[in-house]
Amino acid sequence: MLISIDSIQLNAQCGDTLKTLLTKAGLENPDMNMRPLAAQIGGEIFQLHYDPVRMADGKPAMRSAVEEAGGVISLIRYPSAQGRRVYERTMLFVLMLAVRRHFKNARVVVKFALRGGLYIEIEKNPPLSAADVALLKDECARVVADDLPLSRARLSIADAIRAFGDDGQLDKVRLLNYRKFSYFDVYRQGGHMDYFYGEMAPSTGYAPVFNLQVLYPGMVLMLPDPDDANRPARYEHSPQFSAVFQQSDEWARLLHCDTVADINDMVANGKIRELVRVNEALHEKTYSQMADRIVQRKARAVMMAGPSSSGKTTSANRLCTQLRVYGKSPVLLSLDDYYIDRASIPRDTHGEIDLEHINALDIERFQTDLELLIAGEQALIPRFDFKRGARAEEGRVVRAGPDEPLIIEGIHGLNPALLSPNIPRDSIFKVYVSALTTMNLDDHNRIPTTEMRMLRRIVRDYETRGAGVERTLCMWPRVRKGEEAWIFPYQEEADAFFNTALLYEPVVLKKHIFPLLQSVEAASPYYAQVRYLIKFLNYFLDAQIEDEVPPTSILREFIGGSAFFC
Repeated sequence: MLISIDSIQLNAQCGDTLKTLLTKAGLENPDMNMRPLAAQIGGEIFQLHYDPVRMADGKPAMRSAVEEAGGVISLIRYPSAQGRRVYERTMLFVLMLAVRRHFKNARVVVKFALRGGLYIEIEKNPPLSAADVALLKDECARVVADDLPLSRARLSIADAIRAFGDDGQLDKVRLLNYRKFSYFDVYRQGGHMDYFYGEMAPSTGYAPVFNLQVLYPGMVLMLPDPDDANRPARYEHSPQFSAVFQQSDEWARLLHCDTVADINDMVANGKIRELVRVNEALHEKTYSQMADRIVQRKARAVMMAGPSSSGKTTSANRLCTQLRVYGKSPVLLSLDDYYIDRASIPRDTHGEIDLEHINALDIERFQTDLELLIAGEQALIPRFDFKRGARAEEGRVVRAGPDEPLIIEGIHGLNPALLSPNIPRDSIFKVYVSALTTMNLDDHNRIPTTEMRMLRRIVRDYETRGAGVERTLCMWPRVRKGEEAWIFPYQEEADAFFNTALLYEPVVLKKHIFPLLQSVEAASPYYAQVRYLIKFLNYFLDAQIEDEVPPTSILREFIGGSAFFC
């Protein structure tokens, strides 16, 4: 049967796996930037053990997915977002095998992502030591060198629950009790069986690039460098970033909501409304504590930054409310009003403008205005007309007195280039906000922070701008690239971190986003990504609790009904 793999025509025989066909076509490559890890056929992702041709009625025939895709197969490599997810799952399976060999009864919990890696805790007696981490690193290298095959199997829910229960993986048993389908796909190697949310590489030899290092009480698993997958990313210690994750993890424990099964239990037993109230109270308390610090500093301006859909605007307004408790009258400014005219922004080699670049802002004008305002003088603040893509003719005159601190929000708020040398450092209080998800599907499957922000963005773009799912997904890689370049490098500059994630938000967002995702057709280039999101949301029970979400909630910025937006 004639098929096409990355535009190379091949004759596939019955029994040929994708891996076999790659070898025939000369597409195998030891360079990890080029090595195929999985394949996309139509709107689905497949492991390389998949055979595109099968016997039907005694004759070879294309499998349905291949036939529907017209025989066209695309390879997935590490530089893509999907490729990085495939690699991460495979590397985690390697780590689980290594742990089983040395610490059989240990519990491995994947906590959260750090830049270039994952923070992981291993619960065992005695506690994890530096020697243990070194031992696991050597064992992972042996598992990779052995190139052990990773086979996929489909089990009934009852069989999967029984197998994971017998193995002591009770987190997966709880998750499976809420699964809506009658089957469950697992991966096996020898006597070890595990589940990771999505496809993996065909064998352990596909994950040769990694590093393990101690970060008490756990360790960091460093994955390949995004700029060169042949070397592990370099760990950059981010104490504030790690601390806010640890604090949020503690909140989750206090609220008994570490996993999807926990929140589903709350939906089932009616305690979900209490979770909403307590989670919102924790947010309010944190805004109050932040206002305390700003007043104690006697800061004249608060610079607030964060990535897309982190809730910057709501956070700025709620901070204003808390400062009013102290008799202050904050003045809100947005860096968006300092955009230069779209026509004046240089275009790249593809003829596009980069709106995430700091040079898209009129930095000189902002510095001048900030100096005037901090000195107690008046400034004419511009207004950007987004419909025209240009600065409006009229602005607004602003003066900030001693009890009128400036609250300035925008993605570049922490960039030191915005502050001139004439502005005293102690007059500025910097705040970093982001939705840092700490709830997991189970012990081994984390919920990526970026995906929760993407769900927020999809809902908001539709509700406020009438934009469809595909438009948001098309823009998202560019948004993420801008975050990596212009936001994340400056997060440790912040005086305060605030996690805007809400433990209950997936069960609220699901109602808004599910119909949007289901409207995307199979022919869409984003269908595989949409299927991934639908499968993820299917793990959550439906909860009709939107009436419990207060009008000042971060979530209202995305689902509507916010007290701060007309």
